[in-house]
Amino acid sequence: MSDLTRRDTLQILAGIPLLAAGLSPQSVVRGVEAARRAREAGTAYTPVFFTAHEYQTVVVLADLIIPRDERSGSATDAAVPEFIDYIVGYEKSMQTPTRGGLAWLDNQCRERFGQAFLGATDAQRRAVLDDIAWPAKARPEMSQGVAFFNDFRDLTASGFFSSRMGVEDLQYLGNTVVPEWKGCPPEALAKLGVRYE
Repeated sequence: MSDLTRRDTLQILAGIPLLAAGLSPQSVVRGVEAARRAREAGTAYTPVFFTAHEYQTVVVLADLIIPRDERSGSATDAAVPEFIDYIVGYEKSMQTPTRGGLAWLDNQCRERFGQAFLGATDAQRRAVLDDIAWPAKARPEMSQGVAFFNDFRDLTASGFFSSRMGVEDLQYLGNTVVPEWKGCPPEALAKLGVRYE
């Protein structure tokens, strides 16, 4: 399990139906389309729901969750912040928890480091996120942050892996004809520690 990267883990999470996160399929499609249109227009995105400070926090947090790597771009490159702004603005039930979670991050950083999340260093931001990213390891007093971060991480993964960049990152080929099934490649079987009998 230690061989799993953050991106691999998020790919697995993206396989969980979006309905489990309380999102309707229609809202996800509209969110993806709104983000795509904003990017294609090439103009600066103006948040519909978030304040300027909240939106910039969303941008930084989304890129901490899905950073740019050798395989593909970051959450911001895939227009995930625009997607999140659209979804949270559309899904009323997500507005208070999301806004409250962003404020929780700012409060934690102010208490620990004397400045809001955006003013904190990368190491300071990661220290706060490390306290809430693993629910089983989190201290009970971090429960609000854990709940927010779980939802935000799921929303970030949903936005990324429903974008063109995310689909390419998954290397999804769609419904393609396989003329002859030759089984799982030997190197994959070896990695899993299984074999055909």
